[in-house]
Amino acid sequence: MPTGSAVAAAPRAAENQGITRGARVRLRYLGVQAVALGTRSFVRAGGEPAETTLSKVSEPFEPVAAHGSATPVLVAAPESATLRALLKVLRDAQIGFRRADEGSALSALDAAPYELVIDGITSDFELVTPWRERLLELELPILTLASAADANCQAPARAGTFGHIGAELDAASVLDEVESALRSGHFSSLRRAATPIVADDLLVRSSAMRAVVSLLERVAPSAATVMIRGESGTGKEVVARRLHELSPRAQAPLVKVHCAALPEPILESELFGYERGAFTGAHARKPGRVELAEGGTLFLDEIGEIPLSVQVKLLRLLQDRQYERLGGTKTLTANVRFVTATHRNLEKMVRSGAFREDLYYRLNVVRVDLPPLRERRDDIEALALRFCHLANQETGRTVRIGSEAMARIVRADWRGNVRELQNFVERLVVLSESESVNDTDVIREQARALGGLEQEDSRGESSIISLDSALRRAERQALQKALRKANGNRALAARILGVSRRTLFYKLREHDLG
Repeated sequence: MPTGSAVAAAPRAAENQGITRGARVRLRYLGVQAVALGTRSFVRAGGEPAETTLSKVSEPFEPVAAHGSATPVLVAAPESATLRALLKVLRDAQIGFRRADEGSALSALDAAPYELVIDGITSDFELVTPWRERLLELELPILTLASAADANCQAPARAGTFGHIGAELDAASVLDEVESALRSGHFSSLRRAATPIVADDLLVRSSAMRAVVSLLERVAPSAATVMIRGESGTGKEVVARRLHELSPRAQAPLVKVHCAALPEPILESELFGYERGAFTGAHARKPGRVELAEGGTLFLDEIGEIPLSVQVKLLRLLQDRQYERLGGTKTLTANVRFVTATHRNLEKMVRSGAFREDLYYRLNVVRVDLPPLRERRDDIEALALRFCHLANQETGRTVRIGSEAMARIVRADWRGNVRELQNFVERLVVLSESESVNDTDVIREQARALGGLEQEDSRGESSIISLDSALRRAERQALQKALRKANGNRALAARILGVSRRTLFYKLREHDLG
């Protein structure tokens, strides 16, 4: 097996002996495989051209990617003279590629692992499309390809762009660009370190969240109890779902219990179920969430809100894996994995006596800490693009976020984390008066989100007003505007305002807007 120094020396030896540029690209790209064939096979011998010698050695040529990809380059572009010239250069250099047009690009991107994408599809890098969103997720190096229809292609993409191939295509410069991209240690290490992490709502680019996902992948095969800690809105439920999907229990149910939403008597019956006649209104046996999660995962959200009386029974369940339904005498065995989540300081609650210490240690076997969004800014742009795309799909619009607007979104603190970002972007899309969100739109919505009060009008009203009445008036105005923008759709209005449907209905009744 050739040494690392031999690998590094092979391209230099080839260059020194007059190998053509295309052959040097292949030597650098093939790496160890090229050295294994012997560098002397690639030098001029008896006056024979180097390209001919190379063809004899490697015919029929099967491209071997430096990182295991049989077809390292995806060329996604519509038919054009520039495209035909590019493909000829790649063929002549014997660099493996796959060609796709607009209709097949997305499926081709997911069909194989690539080391480089040559993108001749994207003409506006601020426009959210499934193709653009997927490129952001994969973090592949991108070479943009000029076309007659794309006057702005010289402007590089914000994420992953490595270089540009102009319409006046020059074979030497193309090979230089391709060679540099394929040899880019930065992008290759990102690609190897993070096989695309995309599962419904989970989209990860930052190193902080990659560390979280790496921990999930190590913990998932076991049956260990997991506690997910993090501020409100950081995506604890999404992470719990990801953990379940990675586990051997993925085909069994994932049952969720929001502990804070249920009062004490109902919480107990929801968890353990009840027998007929257990209490007034119990006309038939009902299985509890523990029983429904048999063989799967039980996710207890806001575990810090469980009252002490229920904590005792939960402790027994965790210790012995046994429980009884309310009003029942038969002992049942639970085969479930427990995953909990909280934004509360459980350690402080243990010290104050509000949370049982023995239960705390039973639950805190593996702890997963989710960073707030302000500490994972690398994720913000990709998340914002995802939420913009989803909002466009729901509203039937094609709103895009401009570069200056996106920069301001990335700089914001997002105290409400991912949930606040999603609601904010959805409001931008719904309330936007044009097809492009600019910096002014973001500033305006940020001011609204902060609850800033409008200045008094010219009717001569006193500047000394009741704060409660001012807030109530602002709240009523927000409700009315959201309903107008949502055309009376209350579910959509609730999302625009960033509240639950229950809260919206309560507020509508409170303001007599129902």
